[in-house]
Amino acid sequence: MKSIFSILLIALFFTSCERNNIQEQTQWTAICKQYGIDSVAFELADNSHDQVYYLNKHRISKRNSPASTFKIVNSLVALETSVVPDENFILPWDGVVRARVEWNKDMSMREAFKVSSVPYYQEVARRIGAVEMQKWIDTLQYGNKQLGVKVDEFWLDNTLQISVDEQVGLMKKLYFDKLPFSQRSQRIVRSMMLQEDSTDYRLYYKTGTRKSDSSVLAWMVGFIERKETQIGVLTKSKETNYKPYFFAMNIETADTLLDFHSVRLKIVKDVLRERKIIE
Repeated sequence: MKSIFSILLIALFFTSCERNNIQEQTQWTAICKQYGIDSVAFELADNSHDQVYYLNKHRISKRNSPASTFKIVNSLVALETSVVPDENFILPWDGVVRARVEWNKDMSMREAFKVSSVPYYQEVARRIGAVEMQKWIDTLQYGNKQLGVKVDEFWLDNTLQISVDEQVGLMKKLYFDKLPFSQRSQRIVRSMMLQEDSTDYRLYYKTGTRKSDSSVLAWMVGFIERKETQIGVLTKSKETNYKPYFFAMNIETADTLLDFHSVRLKIVKDVLRERKIIE
């Protein structure tokens, strides 16, 4: 029955792509190719106009390891269970010298989120425990909901998997406080995701990377608020409104030397410019 239900869901998504409010954007292929990326899945949801734009229908629904984008959920569970009381909670460095020198120190969760510290979040996951973590993954209906046997590895070793489309749904619920966590927990995590706060927009995201000897899978998921100023009907004074757009993208490349850290941000911003969300 579950298999039949899954097939029906996928069929419904593909059929819905023919509707006017769900549109393929083949022109985004050229944006990706200029950075040497041929395999990409991208989904962008315009909440104000109930529009969804996407590139690569097949890959939109294909599940992959979330890699460090799972730190969003890991943080939510940690806060909700009080394993981490707040974003300033410091875990001491374990003394292991790692290649990424920014990980080799005591740090707070906010700092660990910013530098994507794997050791910090592995320790958090161990403190949460497999039973509690599984409960939240099941409640969220997160991807394939598989944790395997290692509570500190499942989001890194390809056990847990999630699709681009599912990531967009997660971001939308997080933005509107619709996830099964307190408003406080969701507010804190949103604040940790804020990467750029400019005159015209605020950009929130988390990246994730799964790298092997032969390929790289790189994620970027989040949302952007476009600032719009207008004269209030009642106040007759300037008011600033924020229009949200939700996105998720993953790219795959055999070029393991590619600067995917900057490339994924460039692609996302180029797509946002193409849609005239930013300048």
